[in-house]
Amino acid sequence: MRAVLVVGEFVALSLDTARAGLKRPFHWRETLHQAWFIVTVSALPTALVAIPFGAVLALQAGNLIRQFGAQSFTGATAVLGIVREAGPVVTALMVAGAAGSAICADLGARKIREEIDALEVLGVDPLHRLAVPRVVACALVAPLLNGLVTTVGLVASYLFNVVAQGGSPGAYLQSFTVLAEPSDLWVAELKALVFGASAGLIATYKGLTAKGGPKGVGEAVNQTVVFSALVLFAENFLISAIHARTAA
Repeated sequence: MRAVLVVGEFVALSLDTARAGLKRPFHWRETLHQAWFIVTVSALPTALVAIPFGAVLALQAGNLIRQFGAQSFTGATAVLGIVREAGPVVTALMVAGAAGSAICADLGARKIREEIDALEVLGVDPLHRLAVPRVVACALVAPLLNGLVTTVGLVASYLFNVVAQGGSPGAYLQSFTVLAEPSDLWVAELKALVFGASAGLIATYKGLTAKGGPKGVGEAVNQTVVFSALVLFAENFLISAIHARTAA
């Protein structure tokens, strides 16, 4: 029953946040400030994590394809793996781990210091003033980071395949369009957008419901990362299944 109650509270807060986002004025300055903060804490780690992803994918795909004598399709498999799956997943994990934890800690600290209650006493909606800019910032930055992950991952995959495995640069680049389509990139960007918004909502919920002093805030931060990862993989499966069904 506790789990059902938590899910219900999260859904209610998500709907209230969406409704608060329609109120005027919209706090663009706070949104841009939060977006820049997310970029500063997530961009470099995201790019660094994308390098081994691209290299490992090139290694595994190259070894598997070489057994079938189809080395010319290495670039196509790398594009599918990085663009469709690795890019959005890495982006969401980094947004949840770096930005989501910071958002939860900030809102949780405000909660235990009773700043949230003070805003409500003054007639200021905490969701409109604090939650909406952070959720919108996560949703806006996530597709940009996904583009960064995709670019870095593809470059790392290309270099590893051509330099380390002795592949053909022309065949690698020519095979990009064999299996991949422009719709794959748009679906990946949609995934990143959904993942970013979900991570922002989870961080906001855990931060605004934190209790028990600094220890409670620390527990809320840990739960934010764990729950975001669980929701991420569930959403990734659903979006991928829907895309595969519609493409077929």
